[in-house]
Amino acid sequence: MTEETAALAASTKLSERDVVTVKLPAASAYLSVLRTATAGLAARLDFTLDEIEDLRIAIDEACAMLLAQAVPGTDLTCEFELTGDAMRIAVSVLTMDGREPDRETFAWTVLSSLAGEVDARVGADDRVTVTLQKRRGVAAGAP
Repeated sequence: MTEETAALAASTKLSERDVVTVKLPAASAYLSVLRTATAGLAARLDFTLDEIEDLRIAIDEACAMLLAQAVPGTDLTCEFELTGDAMRIAVSVLTMDGREPDRETFAWTVLSSLAGEVDARVGADDRVTVTLQKRRGVAAGAP
């Protein structure tokens, strides 16, 4: 490794906390963009292929919950926070009635088993956010 390639490798390493925000139309046609971004960012954290696939499915589930009540013509915002061994994903959309997703549904159970830590909240102007947090190397659903 030359000094130049060592400097390049050091500059592309993950800092203590990186945040990536993706904003796209709140329509299912654009979910492939989020699945791809999720996979790429998880790979950057050295998640296993199974963990990456779990996150791709989880982001689909979270978005499906939100898109069902999204105000037509609005944007879906997805914020990825990357730390040493974890990824936190917060997906939010402006909704018609500001209802949190039902935590007693099969979809919520699937989401929780795939992503690890899952939460939802309603913010200003009926914006609903679903937050997922997955740690590398930790079995989904483990404490």
